[in-house]
Amino acid sequence: MPAFAESTPPGDPKPVKEEEGKYFDAAGVPTYNIKPDGTVDWFTYSGYRRYHAECHVCHGPDGMGSTYAPALIDSVKVMNFDQFSEVVVGGRQNISSGNDKVMPSFGLNKNVMCYLDDVYVYLRARSNDALGRVRPAKRDEKTQGTTDAEKACLGE
Repeated sequence: MPAFAESTPPGDPKPVKEEEGKYFDAAGVPTYNIKPDGTVDWFTYSGYRRYHAECHVCHGPDGMGSTYAPALIDSVKVMNFDQFSEVVVGGRQNISSGNDKVMPSFGLNKNVMCYLDDVYVYLRARSNDALGRVRPAKRDEKTQGTTDAEKACLGE
């Protein structure tokens, strides 16, 4: 099992900085931005899509957990971004009497790694009850810089 990075829980999710439509909190950690009319930033929307493409099979709909994988909306309340990333990249094994749990490594899966920030901000919004259990109805548009970065990450 990988050793966790610094064990500081995530801080206030309030965005204080924006770059190319991506928001960051006071500690420089990716976060969500949801406008009063319900419009979500592109990365929260993308995180919703990526979570439901790659993660929900084990971790349940909307990050709420299942009988064999924890609720990620609870996990991101106590795991900071570095810890979350470490588990996703390297995987994790919790072996105990009759309750073995294994999280596979997604470090080589570009469909996860190119969108790791997105999944985290989506789960962060869910964990803070800033976003409900539905597909966001309104979203900001993806910037050209985000499109370019995505293509570069995917090798296109």
